[in-house]
Amino acid sequence: MISLPKIVMATRNKGKIKELEQLLADSKVQVLSLGDFPEIGPIEETGLTFQENARLKATIVAKATGLIALADDSGLEVDALDGAPGVYSARYAGEEGNDAANNAKLLQALAYVPAKQRTARFRSVIAIAKPNGECYFAEGTCEGSIGFELKGSNGFGYDPLFIVQGDGRTLAEYSLEEKNQISHRGKAFRKAKEILQQILSEELKVKS
Repeated sequence: MISLPKIVMATRNKGKIKELEQLLADSKVQVLSLGDFPEIGPIEETGLTFQENARLKATIVAKATGLIALADDSGLEVDALDGAPGVYSARYAGEEGNDAANNAKLLQALAYVPAKQRTARFRSVIAIAKPNGECYFAEGTCEGSIGFELKGSNGFGYDPLFIVQGDGRTLAEYSLEEKNQISHRGKAFRKAKEILQQILSEELKVKS
C-alpha cells in the first residue's frame, strides 16, 4: 500500500480545519493538524500583516515537524473602522477566539454607523512552507457588509454578522459547501492547493 504524503495545517481551530479538509478532500494527501503535534505549543502571532503571521506559523510548524505546513491568517477589515479589527480579529475583544465577545464589540463600535457605510471584507492569506524555509503565498477576499444583528447558526467568528455582497444572507446562513465556494479562505485555499500540488509533484520527481 502506497503511503500518502503528509501535510500539516498549522491550526487548532476546528472550524478552519473542517473547511480546509473539505477543500482538500480530493487531494492525494494525508492532512494533519496541530492537534497531532501536542509538543508544539502556542505560536504567538507577532506580525503586523496577515502575510507575516501566516509565514510565521507555517515556517515554525514546517521546521518542527519536517513536513510541508499550511498556515492561514485571516480576518475582518471594516472600512468604517479604518480596517479594524484586521490582524487582531480573533482577539478583538481581548480574549483569543471569544466569538461572542468579538461580535458584541464590533456591533458596539458600529452602533451609529448607517448600513451604507458598514462595508467590509474578509481577507485570508495562506502560507505554504517547506521544512527548508521556502515559503509561498495565496490570498483571497470576500466582500460584504456588517449587519445589525447576528443571523445564522453555521460558521464561526464574525460569520453571523457578515452579509455577503449581492446576497442578503450572512455567511453563517450558508452551508459549508456554499461558503467554501465564495469565502475568502475558500478562494485563497484553491490557489494554495495549486501551489501545493506543484510542490508535491516536484518532490515526487526528486524521490523517483
